[in-house]
Amino acid sequence: MNKVILVGRLTRDPELRTTASGVSVCSFSIAVNRRFKNAEGGYDADFINCVAWRQQAELLAKYFAKGRMVGIVGSIQTRNYDNKEGQKVYVTEVSVDEVHFVESKSQSGDSFQPSASSGAAPQVPSFDTSDGFMPMPAADDDLPF
Repeated sequence: MNKVILVGRLTRDPELRTTASGVSVCSFSIAVNRRFKNAEGGYDADFINCVAWRQQAELLAKYFAKGRMVGIVGSIQTRNYDNKEGQKVYVTEVSVDEVHFVESKSQSGDSFQPSASSGAAPQVPSFDTSDGFMPMPAADDDLPF
């Protein structure tokens, strides 16, 4: 089984490209804090390269930017190629299957503007849904189910 679940902050703006056959691909990296403290009492981070394809790539490029918290689900993939000098280069990256918003607009500490190429600002709820629940409007004992 090859399954990766990561939550971290984008270290740079996602880079959206299109393949020769018209498929969207987005490269980005996230900083994921380690669970234990280092000798100085702080937390080190791992910087993990990721790649997303098609709709996931477009979603990342449109709604996420450097510094934003993101949750991803995917798998580790390795590949290799020969560079211009003829040396073999090995690449390990996470191939993204799912992208999740982890923080609300107010938690991000910025105005949450999508990248310049995406146009209008996204409709993001103003309440925190990170725990999977959303508030229900109060009604006179009228349940919606």
